[in-house]
Amino acid sequence: MTEEKKNIPDEKGDKPGNSNPKMPQFNAYWIYGIIFAVLIGITMFSGGQAPQKVSWSVFENQILPGGDIVRIVVITNEGDAEVTINENALGKYSDILKDHATLPRTGPHLLVKIPTLDKLEEARKSAEEAKGIQIPIEYEERSNLLRDFFMMMLPFLLIIGIWVFFFRRMSSQGGAGGAGGIFNVGKSKARMFDKETAVKVTFNDVAGLAEAKVELEEIVEFLKKPEKFTQLGGKIPKGALLVGPPGTGKTLLAKAVAGEANVPFFSMSGSDFVEMFVGVGASRVRDLFKKAKDKAPCIVFIDEIDAIGRARGKNVNFSGNDERENTLNQLLTEMDGFASNSGVIVLAATNRADVLDRALMRAGRFDRQISVELPDLNERREIFEVHLRPLRLGDDVKSDFLARQTPGFSGADIANVCNESALIAARKSKKVVEKEDFLDAVDRIVGGLEKKNKIISKDEKRAVAYHEAGHAAISWLLEHAHPLVKVTIVPRGKALGAAWYLPEERSLNTYDQMLDEMCATLGGRAAEDVVFGRISTGALNDLEKVTRQATAMVSYFGMSPKIGNLSYFDSTGQNEYAFNKPYSEKTAQIIDEEISRIVEEQYERAKGLLKENSDKHHQLAELLLEKEVLFSEDLEHIFGKRKITSHIIEDENGKKSEASASVAAKEVKEVENKEE
Repeated sequence: MTEEKKNIPDEKGDKPGNSNPKMPQFNAYWIYGIIFAVLIGITMFSGGQAPQKVSWSVFENQILPGGDIVRIVVITNEGDAEVTINENALGKYSDILKDHATLPRTGPHLLVKIPTLDKLEEARKSAEEAKGIQIPIEYEERSNLLRDFFMMMLPFLLIIGIWVFFFRRMSSQGGAGGAGGIFNVGKSKARMFDKETAVKVTFNDVAGLAEAKVELEEIVEFLKKPEKFTQLGGKIPKGALLVGPPGTGKTLLAKAVAGEANVPFFSMSGSDFVEMFVGVGASRVRDLFKKAKDKAPCIVFIDEIDAIGRARGKNVNFSGNDERENTLNQLLTEMDGFASNSGVIVLAATNRADVLDRALMRAGRFDRQISVELPDLNERREIFEVHLRPLRLGDDVKSDFLARQTPGFSGADIANVCNESALIAARKSKKVVEKEDFLDAVDRIVGGLEKKNKIISKDEKRAVAYHEAGHAAISWLLEHAHPLVKVTIVPRGKALGAAWYLPEERSLNTYDQMLDEMCATLGGRAAEDVVFGRISTGALNDLEKVTRQATAMVSYFGMSPKIGNLSYFDSTGQNEYAFNKPYSEKTAQIIDEEISRIVEEQYERAKGLLKENSDKHHQLAELLLEKEVLFSEDLEHIFGKRKITSHIIEDENGKKSEASASVAAKEVKEVENKEE
């Protein structure tokens, strides 16, 4: 009977059936062991028959005057003297030579450290005259070959020891290139998650993003049941790119895929490929896909891929290092075809899809581009419900109301609002988190920390009051301006005052809507000009906003009759570093004139509205100086009912809901009016 060989590879990757014994690997600590053994040997073999050491005073006062010294040998290069005593007189010095029986018979018996040669000569002559004898003395130089050898090798051993120490530290701490130290700098730094290191996040933890979850769930299902798709001739998407603004949940979706797929998941950041050494990025890409191929089927996730995926050829005149391009070329090569990497799916995330190379974005590499946008009203409500679970809430907290108060907030912003509200409630020693705490949290995040003790003069406070009252009045008078929630002159952050609006959920903005918003933004500067006859630096943010908006209207949206239906917006990002504009100098002059015309027209419009409603504007400003915080109800009492356009939103069940801010603003007022 023949014994079957088990084809089980070992941990080192040895091929099955290899009967050759493994040679022991060299360990740096062997060097320390050899040195220690040699030192121990020297100590053991040199002991036992060595002369006994005595001090110079004992030698001079007790042994030398005895007259029993046969010979003295002075080792000049060491400053020692070997003394040989008459063998028959050793017992005479038993109190000094405690172990005289172990001393060598022929000598030397004593080893004395002499101060100087002159003192030794004087002491010897004195003993010779006193005893009338001759004490032979010899001078010689000795060399210890073993000691000299070790002294010569000590610097080299020290350097080797330091070298081994530092490189082992680098390898143990990850060092350059991960666990292998500097010699493995080209190895991938990707973290692998499998069944043993499972990610706890699932799709149930991801609120909203319904379309993105559908596409990713399909990828997960393919990994679990590939025959469902392959039997119809379908192929798995080779890559999926998550694109969206920061904080919208791209990385969270990747974590959910890792938690749902139950396959090896490699996670790596785009910046991990970049290193100071040339060729390291490409080497790490090769190593990453080699590991992924060995673990297939698996998922490779590259976060912030724009760190290595920027379009090639940009900024050529200023960049002499093409290391990033080499890394990108290697990534393109590994992703293209996937003949050798079957079962490897690449997920990537970025918020700068406009700067990515076109070759990276094409089908065959990233077959799917999944857009992860800012959440709408219904999605914000779902996100709030997720983040409200761990909080102890009051009866007045409703997720629908909070969703209406946070237009334009990302998922990360909503999580921050929930956390900040809990901190505010704890600061007030409350048992539960109430609606008021959430509203304070929104104000804290948007406007900054409230500074009620900030020193401000009466004239400045009055100017701020009329400035903010101008914003509030014009936004209330214009139909398409964003509805006002509250206006305050309490300093927050760097602002001396603020007007809080509740933007409507719009998918499109018309020409009239954009003009009304610009007019309301310029209301503060216009109020200063009309009331005081002077302007201040307080309108810096307002001017920046309207200039940017007017530029977009003229250059991007084709809303200028002189420019016509032309757009100079570069959605590809290819002209980011271009020195020339996509239009002529004459067109640039027309664009500047049109931007200035639109802004000035809205400024004069704002001044006209304030002059027409001068009494109401003054009344609002004086009331604001008195109370410091006003709400939409106060403006309704002064200006009357506001003409608004209801904005109807249908949820996923087809249920219609009014998304205008009038109802929400009233709820805000009912809570925050308590602060007065």
